[in-house]
Amino acid sequence: MAGSTYKIIELVGTSDQSWEEATQTAIATASESLKDLRIAEVTKLDVTIENGKVTAFRTRLNVSFKYVK
Repeated sequence: MAGSTYKIIELVGTSDQSWEEATQTAIATASESLKDLRIAEVTKLDVTIENGKVTAFRTRLNVSFKYVK
């Protein structure tokens, strides 16, 4: 039985609406150039604050995809 190998990269997605949208943005952008995305693990959530208001959401993700020689 042959095993598989996966590469893990870190992505940061941003949105002015939500962390969920920031996540979708990162995955959608990465999927344009990376094949066979498998798993995404949210490692950090943060926001940008200006004048006492949240103005942007950021999601940091570890994303895996199948490594092919």
